[in-house]
Amino acid sequence: MSFNENARLDSSRVSDRRGKGKGIAVGGGLGGGLILILSLIFGSDVVDGLGLSDGGSPAGAGSGYSESISECLDGADANERLDCRIVGTAESLDSYWGPALAAEGLSYTEPGVALFSGRTDTGCGSATSAVGPFYCPADEQTYYDTAFFDELVAQYSASGGPLAQEYVVAHEFGHHIQKLTGVLGASASDPRGADSAAVRTELQADCYAGLWAGNAASVPAPGSTEPFLAELTATDVQDALSAASAIGDDRIQSKATGQVNPESWTHGSGDQRQAWFMQGYDGGSIASCDTFSASDLDNP
Repeated sequence: MSFNENARLDSSRVSDRRGKGKGIAVGGGLGGGLILILSLIFGSDVVDGLGLSDGGSPAGAGSGYSESISECLDGADANERLDCRIVGTAESLDSYWGPALAAEGLSYTEPGVALFSGRTDTGCGSATSAVGPFYCPADEQTYYDTAFFDELVAQYSASGGPLAQEYVVAHEFGHHIQKLTGVLGASASDPRGADSAAVRTELQADCYAGLWAGNAASVPAPGSTEPFLAELTATDVQDALSAASAIGDDRIQSKATGQVNPESWTHGSGDQRQAWFMQGYDGGSIASCDTFSASDLDNP
């Protein structure tokens, strides 16, 4: 997915904390969303107590780190730089979700968007790059170590295309929508298993990402008749599906241990994540993303 080059970006939409952490060496991981949600129930020290800040290789800063985010001015910058792409994606998501929730009689509040490197402090506790991108409901912010997007390609064989990256941002925004609609906390009481509330929570966030992707090219930017994003191509959609599949529980478990154990799933299989993204993308609605009522998560 390409940004319309003349679309204006507001770099103040994103807080740039890169280079301001403690530089702790960390390994890679993808369970951040669930970890941060659980910290609300059991205390903010949960994340600190997981031992995620030890071992591994130093966390990289990711694409665009050497440049100031204040230089993210327009769609052309978003097409060139990952950090600018996150800025533009966040603004596009705001433009979609405001009217979408208003149509449901709900008010949309913008979640915070923070870029960090290595480690950062959040309303849910101290977190490292090991947890991957995540949403903290305590401070209503989404967090991204931009090095994760390189890891997604290098370690998990996902596409490096723009919509693969934008899908990740849209998924975390999906958790914010779940907080606004009152369902986010369900995963804390049923945190793992192929049919668990945790999996249903993550698959709904995938569906919400698909909803945005299917509408992004037709939702104008504030004060403009032009959307932030151009029309999607088949390649764009495949990029997003590649990322969704790569971070499925079955793919991650198989890569790590050579085995697949659905009883420990927290996010759903790669096929399920793809299916629910497409459920939203193919003309879906907020109601059609109701994973909690679905009798078969394999077939939305």
